[in-house]
Amino acid sequence: MVDAEDAGQRLDNFLMRHLKGVPKTHVYRIIRSGEVRVNKGRATVDRRIAAGDAIRLPPVRTSQRADAKAQLIAAGNAGSDPAGLPESYVPAREFPVLFEDDCLLAIDKPAGVAVHGGSGVSFGVIEQLRMARPQARFLELVHRLDRETSGILLVAKKRSALKHLQDQFRERETGKTYLALVAGQWPEKLKVLDQSLHKYLMPDGERRVEVVAKDHPDAMPSLTLVKATRAGAGFTLLEVTIKTGRTHQIRVHLAAEGMPIAGDGKYGNFDLNKSLQRAGAVVPLRRMFLHAWRLQFNHPVSGERIQLLANLSSDLMQFLDHVAPPAP
Repeated sequence: MVDAEDAGQRLDNFLMRHLKGVPKTHVYRIIRSGEVRVNKGRATVDRRIAAGDAIRLPPVRTSQRADAKAQLIAAGNAGSDPAGLPESYVPAREFPVLFEDDCLLAIDKPAGVAVHGGSGVSFGVIEQLRMARPQARFLELVHRLDRETSGILLVAKKRSALKHLQDQFRERETGKTYLALVAGQWPEKLKVLDQSLHKYLMPDGERRVEVVAKDHPDAMPSLTLVKATRAGAGFTLLEVTIKTGRTHQIRVHLAAEGMPIAGDGKYGNFDLNKSLQRAGAVVPLRRMFLHAWRLQFNHPVSGERIQLLANLSSDLMQFLDHVAPPAP
């Protein structure tokens, strides 16, 4: 029986959360074959379920290979990937917790991990969290971060909390500040970036964003506030607050000023990035220096204003101290 917290979801998403360890292909097969019944009738994968719906399922079970991998992960081998296991399997993984209660979970997402599966990525943070927390009835991303970006990521544990928090993001009631290290000496007076942005696809299907004129037919108004905090050795550390949440907004706005983010493989200085990655570098930088550092929002139940901070990872901190030592 569907309760109020699960109401409104697509049938396929509902089943994949409740049938953890069952391959997605099998979930879709039993729906399309009519073996899944909603209120005694056939249903499509995109049907929105409602509170009180009765859902009947055929017998399902995880494969022995999936069970074997789950046992390895439970034993502390989450990083292993034994040969022969199904590609559809999602490893369980927890992430550093910054805040958690009955409504929401805030984690410190590491760089290099997608927030969700898709576009060539079989799984992301949310899928791994669901596997790590089989008892959780509801886990949904409130917002997103680029795969290469580290830092604060919110996950709702109730549908009511998800809607409340997403409304805050949509109405720009949240405060989102990132730390970015750019190549160059950032002008102290340059504090507001408001170039319009446009999303497009490369011939190979890769998603890109560019600055366009404000009268461009597909221009998206974008606003970024910048504050320089540390500088030295050809780099400047910036506190970047975004007032709009456009795709790749910070990366494109900073690159458009001729000072891309260090290590940015999409919009950055490729020769510089290569030199920073070399093993012979005194302190190498092997990732993009962009970190979701501070997030402010109103708690979905109490209304209390919450402020979360995620410290820079040790590799970024080490590189920053090397190129822009703190003032004595």
